[in-house]
Amino acid sequence: MDGTMTALTWHGEQDVRVEEVPKPEIVNPTDAIVEITATAICGSDLHLYNGYMPSMREGDVLGHEPMGEVVEVGEEVDRLEVGDRVVVPFTISCGGCWFCEEDLYSLCDNSNPNAELAAKIMGQSPAGLFGFSHMLGGYAGGQAEYLRVPYADVGPVKIESDLPDEQVLFLSDIFPTGYMAAENAEIEENDTVAVWGCGPVGQFAIQSARMLGADRIIAIDRIPERLEMAREHADAETIDFEEADVYDRLMEMTGYRGPDRCIDAVGTEAHGTGVVGATDEIKQDAMLQDDRPVVLRQAIRCCRKGGTLSIPGVYLGRSDNVPTGPLMNKALTVKTGQTHVQRYLDPLLEKIEDGEIDPSFVITHEASLEDGPGLYETFNEKEDGCIKAVLTP
Repeated sequence: MDGTMTALTWHGEQDVRVEEVPKPEIVNPTDAIVEITATAICGSDLHLYNGYMPSMREGDVLGHEPMGEVVEVGEEVDRLEVGDRVVVPFTISCGGCWFCEEDLYSLCDNSNPNAELAAKIMGQSPAGLFGFSHMLGGYAGGQAEYLRVPYADVGPVKIESDLPDEQVLFLSDIFPTGYMAAENAEIEENDTVAVWGCGPVGQFAIQSARMLGADRIIAIDRIPERLEMAREHADAETIDFEEADVYDRLMEMTGYRGPDRCIDAVGTEAHGTGVVGATDEIKQDAMLQDDRPVVLRQAIRCCRKGGTLSIPGVYLGRSDNVPTGPLMNKALTVKTGQTHVQRYLDPLLEKIEDGEIDPSFVITHEASLEDGPGLYETFNEKEDGCIKAVLTP
């Protein structure tokens, strides 16, 4: 595909630009090219926007929540044809390695061409991701007019109904991420589930916890619009952490036993209060720690003995003063990880088609790709009630 296209590109901390970049081309015979019809800004994109993710390069194309129409396929692509309407998962997976065969798609052994760089930091490399640093593959993202999709027979899910883009787009990331978070929490009948963070992933974790049988859901945040969304769409009880001590309030609400299951849907940029919150920010700014583990500490302290802690929130590196003693002595189970998106595509698409859930409820802003830089700022500053922004090229 000769010529250029419009894309959102990264140029440093809080510097996203609309630029003309080369259109993608078929590189490997298992590739496909997708013309993007809808793409979204994810909370994880803000980690890049705020300069916390290492190995970004100036001009990198952002975005990992895209969908669109297949316009070209490599000669070894069998499952997709030109004209197919598809949602593209943010995880890039080969489908043939040991991890993919075990349905652990976000741990693919073959999709990160920069695996050695990731292994230096993590021990082993996870899968490559769209638009999320060179440590995780250096792949161009989907906040653009076109996207090259490697391993095209493994990733995209075909949308063969007339459901609008807004209802299926979030199969790319946040709906499966929220669902896997709830699944990892090992929810049982009559459980009380506490969810930290009522952004898009938190909202889908709340919805999924309800689907999986949670009796009570307690949503924790400080943004009124997010707390209201949790109340309105999932009948969640809520805690504003700027108005109440989270530990004290959760103990009161659970008869001093603690929530059975705790979900950290916040991750590295958690906001704390008082001296502890200020100290975390100072340490992060001084590069004494990579993450602000406010929520992780709270969840470990609050979760009932023998409970489960699920962590879909993205952490990037080292965290200081994580209470491993309470974690061990309270016999907590911890489950985390990037989402194995391909595992969930078909069953979650079926839930949408059956009317069990309409994921578009999280959308608060829709705009053109050219409006992307402004929406990054709005989303980052939690202004104008922005919970989820969808862009159309």
